[in-house]
Amino acid sequence: AEVVEQDWVRLTQSQFAPVAITPDFWIVPSWHEVPPAALRVIRLDPGLAFGTGTHPTTRMCLRWIARNSAALAPTWQRVLDYGCGSGILAIGAALHGATNVDAVDIDPAAVESTQANALANGVQLKTGLPDLAHGPYPLVLANILATPLKLLAPLLCGHLAPGAHLVLAGILARQADELKAAYA
Repeated sequence: AEVVEQDWVRLTQSQFAPVAITPDFWIVPSWHEVPPAALRVIRLDPGLAFGTGTHPTTRMCLRWIARNSAALAPTWQRVLDYGCGSGILAIGAALHGATNVDAVDIDPAAVESTQANALANGVQLKTGLPDLAHGPYPLVLANILATPLKLLAPLLCGHLAPGAHLVLAGILARQADELKAAYA
C-alpha cells in the first residue's frame, strides 16, 4: 500500500523530549533547548545504539551516578561501562568527575556512537570492543539484560578493584535473586 508522505525525521524527533535525571542533571536531544534548571547536560540524539535516557534502567543508573558523585567521584580514577551502547553512562560518569573512563561494547556501531557522543559532550573516553577493558576499576557499570549479566559475572567481578562499586541494571524484579547469587 502507498504510504502518505510525512516528515519522518520530525515525526521521530517529536517522540524525544528532554529527560530530567535529577533536578539539575538532564539528557537533552540536540534539537531542544537546554532547560534553565539543567546544570549538567548530556546532549544525546537517538541513533542505532541503545541508550537515550528514556528507559527507566538508564535513568536509574544515571541517577545513581549523580547522587553518589559528590562522595565517590574522587575514587573513580578508572571507570568501566560494559555494554556501553550510546555511551550514556560513561558520559554521565565523566561529567560527574570520573577520569579514565573505558566504554566497551560487542557492537562496533555502538562503539562509533559512543565516540561521537563523547565528542559532542566534550568528554574523553576510551572506547572499543570488550578486550579494551583490563585490570581493576573502582566503578563498573553494566546496563544490559539478565542473561548476559549472569554470564558476565566472572568477567565483571574480575574487573572490580577492592571496595569497588558495581552498578548492574536491565533486569526484572523476578531476576534479582538469580543475579545476586551469580555475583555473590
